Amino acid sequence: MSTLEGAERPAASISPALFAVTIFASAGLVFMVQPMVAKLVLPLLGGSPSVWNTSIAFFQTALLAGYGYAHLLQKVSSVRAQAIIHLGMLLAAALVLPLHVSGLVGEPSSNHPSLWLLGVLTLSVGAPFAVLSATAPLVQAWHARTIHAETGAEPYVLYAASNMGSLLALLAYPAAVEPLATLRGQTFGWTLGYGGFILLMATLALFVSRARAAAIEGPAADAGPAPTWKQRAVWVALAAIPSSLMLGVTTHITTDVASAPFLWVIPLALYLTTFIIAFSEKPIISREMTLLLQAAAITACVVILPFRQTNLAVQVFVHLAAFFLTALMCHQAMVARRPNPAHLTEFYLWMSFGGVVGGSFNAFLAPVIFTNVWEYPLVLALACLARPGIGPVEPWRWATFALGVVAACVAPVVALFWGTDDWVGLVIRLLLGGAAVCAFLVRRRMIVFFGLIVVLSLAAEAVGDRVDVRNSWRSFFGVVRQSEMPVPGMKGQVKMLSHGTTLHGAQAQHPDYECRPLVYYAPETPIGQVFTRRSQDARPLRIGAVGLGTGAVAAYTRPGDALTFFEIDPMVIKISTDPKHFTYTTKCAKGAIDYVLGDARLTLAKQPDDTFDVLLIDAFSSDAVPAHLLTVEAMKGYLAKLKPDGVLILHLSNRNLELRGPAMAVAEAAGGYSLMQRHSAAEGSPPLWESAEDAMIVTRQLSALAPYEADKRWQATNPTLARPWTDDYMNLVGALYAQMKERYDWLP
Repeated sequence: MSTLEGAERPAASISPALFAVTIFASAGLVFMVQPMVAKLVLPLLGGSPSVWNTSIAFFQTALLAGYGYAHLLQKVSSVRAQAIIHLGMLLAAALVLPLHVSGLVGEPSSNHPSLWLLGVLTLSVGAPFAVLSATAPLVQAWHARTIHAETGAEPYVLYAASNMGSLLALLAYPAAVEPLATLRGQTFGWTLGYGGFILLMATLALFVSRARAAAIEGPAADAGPAPTWKQRAVWVALAAIPSSLMLGVTTHITTDVASAPFLWVIPLALYLTTFIIAFSEKPIISREMTLLLQAAAITACVVILPFRQTNLAVQVFVHLAAFFLTALMCHQAMVARRPNPAHLTEFYLWMSFGGVVGGSFNAFLAPVIFTNVWEYPLVLALACLARPGIGPVEPWRWATFALGVVAACVAPVVALFWGTDDWVGLVIRLLLGGAAVCAFLVRRRMIVFFGLIVVLSLAAEAVGDRVDVRNSWRSFFGVVRQSEMPVPGMKGQVKMLSHGTTLHGAQAQHPDYECRPLVYYAPETPIGQVFTRRSQDARPLRIGAVGLGTGAVAAYTRPGDALTFFEIDPMVIKISTDPKHFTYTTKCAKGAIDYVLGDARLTLAKQPDDTFDVLLIDAFSSDAVPAHLLTVEAMKGYLAKLKPDGVLILHLSNRNLELRGPAMAVAEAAGGYSLMQRHSAAEGSPPLWESAEDAMIVTRQLSALAPYEADKRWQATNPTLARPWTDDYMNLVGALYAQMKERYDWLP
């Protein structure tokens, strides 16, 4: 009996809404803090998909720690004592607030980026994140020992409220919080929210500790048998598959389909939505419907996965549909196997452990053992084993399976002997489509369906888009591929270096052209124009370049010149300096070349002031956008490193974001003088000879712009088109909308 016996009242008198609001608030804070910390920390590592994946793996691990703490807290018999302990932990975790990047682990490491990132996240946000994460299982356990014990109300539905809070916070940050508030205001607001949550949690604890329930001072009655190890293993597997797929589909889409940074948010939002549906009292999608749609989506997905020339919208839709329905299938199967509420916290503990297993596989193991994003199709196929349907296989299903295998296996044979002409391509797609239909027809028998999906995946991969990739490398910072194509206009093969969907440089192999900079760096482009003009100076030049690629700008150096590349990925340095791949830096360069490894903003800050005649910032081209390199503070740092007559070049070409407006505003706010050029490739020029390009030049002195003002290709800038970005304020959503508005006239 509670020591507050005189003040006890029926558990049913506690408003269920108080439980839901508390869980909702904690989840909102948890998912609001993630993008804030990302804004503080992640740009220092370039913002690649692996940075996102490692961060998600960290937050999953912190979630596991929070769930483990909530589970251990159930060993304390008194809910009142649990409440006191938890409030104490919330107050203790507040000691690291307001949010900031801890400097205890030093500067970012390009050699061990995962360890650096994990260390910073642990020290900066680990404690408040973990203790907030404990709220969902802890409050549900209190519900089970009070309201459920008295009325039989289902506590598991509260998990839907938790994920609803997570989803709304995740979507609200880029849409409203980031554009409207400075980073300092965001962290201060979050700290106030954390304090408000402590008061909310104390209110719930007060009501729960005064509730009259038989289970409040000890284990709940009728707990049923403890979960078996087989049940726990199934929970882990069903949680690991969606977790791995979430990171796998994110990496695949952002690496091989499109590089829009906001695509990263969509899989996580869909992942949270599957929890909301699965844990709802009345799911809007039944389990039977999920299984039907999942079979259709996954067969379509494995067929189109290797065909990267498929319509972009179709690819994104099919991949996200397959991920969403597979995650929902696993989570619905997990909910169907949930234990008695007395074992609720253990259930969430093992579910969280499964999330860590899946996330860690993608974030830490896959980049080491795979040279491409093979973890995604692998787990996609293994997910079929989570479908029901173990039992005798009817003869017609075996016949359908055999027909599907034959159709899938014939497709690579057709491609081998007849090539991939239009009519042959149609035949191949019909064969793969027929095999996909066969797979859908045998979906009710899990093993048969899984086997046909594996065969179909291998066949599709064998006949997928033919790109002459000669080498592929993978590091923490992404997948880099070296490919070749014949270009008659340059008398032979041209080697290309691509990072995901973005070309990062090219070099002709014929001696007549091998030292000619191509694509973005060709003499006709704005970047090439600046280097060509400055190479007319009699005195040797000191040049800096952020972003190495193939090292094409090294071809502009003369004897006596010195060029320093600032590069974050050691693998790119290794590739560009190996004559087997590219020779701009080893054969074509006439000046001294050296390399500085690390985040460019940090490493540039260590250079002496008044150092560079030309400083090229080439880190904004379509992939992950390190926006911290395009702020007023960063611009002031660049200008300080220029000589009085030096020129800063910003390469602003980007498929997804309109960066010209912010860049022009930043240049003026930093006290610089600027010109802009929008360059288009000449009609009839050979492929890769040059490329379309947006570039801006900035100088410390107005007189340094005079030679370029006389060139009609350079235009005056308008700094009023956007609000300047700072370390405290950025508006990526606004830049995305501006780019879409430019592309689609019908947008307001």
